[in-house]
This record gives sequence, structure tokens and C-alpha cells, in this order.
Amino acid sequence: MSNRTVRKGRYGVDGPGWLSGLFAGVAAPLLAVAAGGPRWLLRIPPVVAAPAGLYLHSTLRGKFLVWEEELDALRLSGDEHVLDLGCGRGAVLTAVAHRVPKGRVTGVDLWRSVDQSGNNERATTDNIRRAGIVAETELLTADMRKLPLENGRFDLVVSSMAIHNIPGAAGRRDAVREAYRVLKPGGRLLIIDILHTSDYLDALHTTDAVNISRTGAGPRMWWSGPWVGTSVVSAEKPPADPGPGEPSHPDPSEND
Repeated sequence: MSNRTVRKGRYGVDGPGWLSGLFAGVAAPLLAVAAGGPRWLLRIPPVVAAPAGLYLHSTLRGKFLVWEEELDALRLSGDEHVLDLGCGRGAVLTAVAHRVPKGRVTGVDLWRSVDQSGNNERATTDNIRRAGIVAETELLTADMRKLPLENGRFDLVVSSMAIHNIPGAAGRRDAVREAYRVLKPGGRLLIIDILHTSDYLDALHTTDAVNISRTGAGPRMWWSGPWVGTSVVSAEKPPADPGPGEPSHPDPSEND
């Protein structure tokens, strides 16, 4: 059953510089021809318009649809503690918070507007208010590569279109290992991102993570086309070992 979030906030666009560049590729040739430039320039806008449209769809609608489906599939119980890495203006944070009314959601970001338009803590706080969140929320300014958070704190760690902004494969792997570090035993990790997701898999394979997977998010998150597609990376932290004297699995006789 879907727990589809009604979006009431203002979430900006991802990578505004890239989107501006695409739309400039449509507008500039038209303006040049209007100013007396050669008419062959009119061949350019139709070629650029399709990638620009796909990008715009991904940032304004597609990513929301993908996240709703992925969060529904987790079948959260409603009391989880969740961490959103690179939370930006709170699109995923608010969607998660609606699903954990008895839980707590923490968002971490460096609030860089180059990565998301209008990205600042005040905008995120305003979107949380607009969404009418019941769950407790907390926002932290911190680097994903070195989180000021204790081990094993969260039932779920999510990240959307954020870790790829970290320069260098080593830095990206550090961020993924930090995400895994703060997971509770039995906790789950869900990352939706572009470009460098093989680095995330490399980092997870250096841990004791299980059920590591990477799948494509499909055309709804094509950032200009399939050549800039999106991947869904997921993993789980194994449950804690049973304590001394505790059975490692249920005793079948208890059900007799």
C-alpha cells in the first residue's frame, strides 16, 4: 500500500548550473538567429530541448516518484530513527518523516546552492513546517565524510543525489563508510545517485554489509538522457550477535 507524500514545500532544482546550461543551449541559437545569425543554428535547439526536458522532469517530478516507491518498499514500522545525508531542502527528509510519525529524522548538509538551487537550512526548516511533520526532526551542518554522530544510531540511512558531489573516489568511499558506521545492527542503507556509484559498492564491500545491490532507477531519473542515468544502491548491516545464553534462532518447540 502506498504512503504517497503530498508535497507542499519548495524544493528547488538539482544542479542548477547544468540545467541553466541546457536551456542556454536552446535559447542562445534562437537569439543568435533573431539577431541576424546563420539559420543553420536553428538545428541546435531541438537537439538540446529533449535532454533539457528530461533533466527538468527528473528534478521536478521523477526523483520524487522513485523515492516514494523505494520508501514504500522498505515497509517502515513508523518508529525508526533515520538519517538523510545531503538532505538539501528536504524532499526526501519530509517523505521519510511522514512514514515515521513516532520516530526521528536527522538531516545533514553543507547547504551548497551550487548543488541545489536555494539550498540553505532556513529553506529546509520552512519545508518541514509546510509539510506538517509529526516526527521529530533535526538539521546538522556537517561533512558526510566525517559525521559528528555516534556509531549505530540509525535504523535507516538515506541519501539522494548528494554523495557524487564529493570530490575524489576516496572521499566518496569515506562518506559511504560513515553512513554504514552510524547504522544500527539490522539497519538499512539506501542511496540514489549518479555517476560514481561503483565507488559506493567498493566501500560497502570493505565492510560486513550484506544484501548489497545496485539497480537502475529508470527513465524517470535520466538527467538529460540514459547516458546520465541514476542508480539505487542498497545494503544492510547484519543483526547483532545474540548475547550469551540467548538462542541464535527461535526454538521450534515454542510454537508447538
